[in-house]
Amino acid sequence: MNHILPSLRLWIATLAICVLAYAAIVLGFAQTVAPFQADGSIIVQNGKPIGSRLIAQNFTQDRYFWPRPSAADYNGMGAMGSNLSPTSDKLKQRAAETVSRYAAAQDDPIPADLVAASGGGLDPHISLAGARYQAGRVAAARGLPVRSVEAVIDRLAFAPGGAFAPDRIVNVLELNMALDKLGG
Repeated sequence: MNHILPSLRLWIATLAICVLAYAAIVLGFAQTVAPFQADGSIIVQNGKPIGSRLIAQNFTQDRYFWPRPSAADYNGMGAMGSNLSPTSDKLKQRAAETVSRYAAAQDDPIPADLVAASGGGLDPHISLAGARYQAGRVAAARGLPVRSVEAVIDRLAFAPGGAFAPDRIVNVLELNMALDKLGG
């Protein structure tokens, strides 16, 4: 008993400091410095949350840009990669279905990011090439000129790593929202 009570006190103190106090300090700092990000980067439209800038959503209508495939089925609670080997028949079948969905052809190859899921399965971005690849389908479904859709893509594309990673990407949810505002 002489060792249990001091050990229990130490455990409670460690729990209070390392879990509760640390979490409160980090949360307080985050809320002060970057409140939008600390609250999950939730996008609100007409007073209703419609998604997060950080988690992909499964858009399936032709009038919307489609995200990368998701091994987590776009479920934020189950972020994961598929862990399937590149030689997996299941992975090959999923890729073949995706290529077929996009109606890709040998003379019009599909960008790799539209076929392969990201490591966490919830990447909300597609490459600039992936967005431009879908522009014709989206423009036709909305009755808009392709150039108008491409202009929105170009306006929203950004290089997340600046000069160190100059490849540009586009957030799919923000792109679809901008097109909804544009009309069509």
